[in-house]
Amino acid sequence: MADEIVNRVANSGLITIDLEEYYPQGERVLYDLKDNLWQGLALKEKDFRAFIKENDWSKYEGKNVAIHCSVDAIIPSWAYILLSTALNPYANFVTQGSLEDLELALWENAIYKIDPEIYKDSRIVIKGCSNREVPASAYLALSRKLQPLVKSMMFGEACSTVPLYKQKRQG
Repeated sequence: MADEIVNRVANSGLITIDLEEYYPQGERVLYDLKDNLWQGLALKEKDFRAFIKENDWSKYEGKNVAIHCSVDAIIPSWAYILLSTALNPYANFVTQGSLEDLELALWENAIYKIDPEIYKDSRIVIKGCSNREVPASAYLALSRKLQPLVKSMMFGEACSTVPLYKQKRQG
């Protein structure tokens, strides 16, 4: 009788989490406030409010928007908020900062939406290889979220993992 091949990885009870499956969809765009500045120096509230009211914001439908100012200017905090109130009905996601800041915020938001309870008392492997770039901060956010609930956490592939965390035994 031939020896049966047993897939020990499949029978291990490990749950693999592939962050690529949580990749935040949608085009990333940068809105630069420099075009709204008075003499390239400051934002005038009255003019900015008129611009917000008159502009067609539907062109941002389904997009992820970073609000940013590329020049050294006086931008009050309310300006970012006011602009976001115009974008929110159309955009998928809005944040303040660069496109890199937007990418990090999108990943934070994606990790936030993961229900950690489904991994309670599990042995998990956070998959390390993917076709899309996953920022290190996304892996950190996921581990921070799951660590209080899981029995163990590893990084890599099921056949070659790096141990990250193991729950201490009770008693």
